[in-house]
Amino acid sequence: MNGEMVPVGPVFEGELVDDQADAVQPPPAHRVIGWWQRSRFVPAALKSRQALGYAAKDGVSWLVRSPLRFVRATFRGLVVAVRGWRRWVRVNDYREAAEQSEKLADKFAEIRGLTLFRWKVTGVVVAVSVVSLAILDLVYGHRVLWIAGVVGSAALAILGRQKDGNPGRKAALAGPRSLAWTMDPQILVDAFRDAKLIGKDESLRLVERAKHQGGGWAVTVDLPATRKAADVVKHREDLASALAVDEIQLSVERVRGNGGHAGRVAMWVADEDPYAKPPIRTPLLAVERWDAWRPVPFGTDARGRRITLPLVWTSLLIGALPRQGKTMAERLAAAGLILDPHVRLYVADFKNGKDWKAAEKVAHRFMAGDDAEHVLAFLDWLVELVADVQNRYRRMQDLDDVTCPESKVTPDMSRDQSLAMPITALIVDEVHIALEDRTPVEVQGKKLTAGEYIGELLTWLAKKAPAAGIILVLATQRPDSKTIPTKLRAVLGSRFALRVMDFRDSNIILGEQMNTRGYDSSRLLPSHRGVGILRPDGETQAGADVLALTVRTYYMPNEDWREICERGRTLREAEGTLSGHAAGRNVPPMLDRSEAVKAIGTGTVASLAEVELPEPLASVVDYLGDEVNSRDFVPTAELAEALEVEVTALGVDMGELGCRPTRQYVPTDEGTRRVRGYLTADLRAAVERIASNDEIGTSGDAAGVRS
Repeated sequence: MNGEMVPVGPVFEGELVDDQADAVQPPPAHRVIGWWQRSRFVPAALKSRQALGYAAKDGVSWLVRSPLRFVRATFRGLVVAVRGWRRWVRVNDYREAAEQSEKLADKFAEIRGLTLFRWKVTGVVVAVSVVSLAILDLVYGHRVLWIAGVVGSAALAILGRQKDGNPGRKAALAGPRSLAWTMDPQILVDAFRDAKLIGKDESLRLVERAKHQGGGWAVTVDLPATRKAADVVKHREDLASALAVDEIQLSVERVRGNGGHAGRVAMWVADEDPYAKPPIRTPLLAVERWDAWRPVPFGTDARGRRITLPLVWTSLLIGALPRQGKTMAERLAAAGLILDPHVRLYVADFKNGKDWKAAEKVAHRFMAGDDAEHVLAFLDWLVELVADVQNRYRRMQDLDDVTCPESKVTPDMSRDQSLAMPITALIVDEVHIALEDRTPVEVQGKKLTAGEYIGELLTWLAKKAPAAGIILVLATQRPDSKTIPTKLRAVLGSRFALRVMDFRDSNIILGEQMNTRGYDSSRLLPSHRGVGILRPDGETQAGADVLALTVRTYYMPNEDWREICERGRTLREAEGTLSGHAAGRNVPPMLDRSEAVKAIGTGTVASLAEVELPEPLASVVDYLGDEVNSRDFVPTAELAEALEVEVTALGVDMGELGCRPTRQYVPTDEGTRRVRGYLTADLRAAVERIASNDEIGTSGDAAGVRS
């Protein structure tokens, strides 16, 4: 007002808007429906049509069972009443107190007198009741007796309601436990509590009501907060015991994706052993041809759902005891590839039986035998494949982005014969025979065995070849570090473990610590031929987020196998893709050994067995043997006793080699104790570090030549 400048706040521009006039109000019907769904005064059974249907079914079931339940409750109430009266008339409470105070003899007269008095009271009450009923019956008729009977039975039924912990409700010697949780959800909650999966004060939230499907009962539940579905899967055997079923009948899966979370569990309990039924023949018999880019029908799960196995862009390892169905499973995977005329097949049968004889009609290269000459021929195949993969990647660089969007073979590229990049499957049965072969070869001036060289070539193919259209399907018995190198097993994507001897063998096939996650193929029954645990690499029919699942493979006898191979040959003749051995042209492999040595490298060809390890690491590795890969931790006391060395000296020497001791909890006869020891991962790292230093000093640039 006096002309001086004064500071002011920020100035905003805007206009008034009538929000109430412009707001779009929902229709009254929608508002009523929203209130109905959110209101806590409306019963949950009336908030949806599905819930109303479930409530109606429960009501009908309750009405049907009510008469029988009323009779049983009345009978139990009568038993409880008689037992209670007997304790009262015998003065049990007074008698027990006298016994505890050791004054029963002194109180005998009092107890006797009180007992006679209560007998008299009982007699008087019974006489009065009978006389009163008789008089009322004479005055009002028989309806008095009916009313008295109804009231008395109702009182007994209320008294006889079955409650755990009350006398007269539970038999001292119960009968065999049976699956009853489908009739009463409370028993399902009790089973989770008995299995220590939820606490005594915790309960379950029902997501999907129990319904019968696929020969069993299915139900989905939410666990309490902080409880994990992974723990339920891990303790599936405990839950099966609580439900009184065999663990093979119980399927527990974590529900993932948009409709699931870490605490949601989908359960399915079979009415009977799902694998005791006759096997199902492969559905590939009903198709004329198959597309290798589609997952191959592999088997069924316990619920009878089809399980498919993706093969392109991955690899497959099958392991089991003899005569458990390895070859059958491998032929099922190969059958889908055979029915695609654009797939090139390399088949090596080191069993040298008749299982793969029919594949000669479709295989580009085929071999059956277990002699050294067959192993060396197989080595030539691998060298040819390594060179082919390198050639494919070089040619992809010259293709446009429409034909080859990425450095991967596409379906159109695999079917274009001018590009010469077909899907190529290397199928090897009893691959451990080739990997254990001791025939000497010379690679880049260094002598090693054919098995070691084959292991390096297979490892390189499993790492780099899938994107170029190469599929590895390997079958063997117990693929430990002595039969299949650890580096090779680590890069084989899909795993299928049929029955094995113990959990260590199962972990060797499926991966470390898989038994702690609830997947152990040693628990499969001997009568379950063709049943195994599948750990897929890619999306299966069961979903993309499934870690592993139990599968029963389809059945494909020799006559069906021969029919599929005949059909595959006919398709290749029609498409003009029959080549190599099947076409009668046994052309020797095109070998480019310098290319193969350049691809796989020269510093990692030598096996660790040829590396001279310093002491005491050499003695430790020799003592552990294959357990250096299967075990996670070895106590220092165990090593000191086995090697007969002093603990302090062992620790100093191992520390100089880079193996530092640590402490972990291990189970003992006296319980779980924390002991000092070494991680086997540190031992393996030390061995590989020493091997790498040794090989760097002896590597050269010359090409490998087989002697």
